[in-house]
Amino acid sequence: MANTYSQIYLQFVFSVKHRQCLIPKYHKEELHRYITGLVQNRNAKMLAIHCMPDHTHIFVGFKPALSISDFIKEVKNESNEFVNQKRWTNHKFGWQEGYGAFSYSRSDIDRVVRYIHGQEEHHRKHSFAEEYRDMLQQFEVPFEEKYLFEFFDED
Repeated sequence: MANTYSQIYLQFVFSVKHRQCLIPKYHKEELHRYITGLVQNRNAKMLAIHCMPDHTHIFVGFKPALSISDFIKEVKNESNEFVNQKRWTNHKFGWQEGYGAFSYSRSDIDRVVRYIHGQEEHHRKHSFAEEYRDMLQQFEVPFEEKYLFEFFDED
C-alpha cells in the first residue's frame, strides 16, 4: 500500500476580539500548553507558539488530511472555551473572526521559529497592524483594508 508523504508548514495568526489585550503574561505559558495540546490532538506538530496580549502566532507541521479552516476554527473555539472556563478576564474572551495562514518551506523553519519566539522584541518596534500588513504584502495576499482585523492602534 502506498503512503502519503508531505512537508507542509503553516503559520497561523489570529487576534483577540476587538484587539483587546486579554492575554496577560502570567497566563501565557498555560495558554501555550493548552493550544499546543489542541494542535497535537489534531495530528499536527507545534513548531512554535507565542501569545501576545492581543494576538497569537502558531507555526505547525500540517498533515494534508486536515482542513485548514476546520483546524483553526476548532483551535480558536476550544481555546476560547478554555480561557472563559478559567475566568482569566472580566469580560467574555473570544478570538476575532478570521485569521492569516502562511506557508513556508522546510528551509524556513528555524527563521520562522525565531521570529515567533521573538514577538516581544519585534512588537517593541512594530505594531501588530504593521506586522500583519507586512506579512500579507510579503506573501502577495490581496486584501481589502476594511476586512482586516480591527486595528485600534492606528495613527
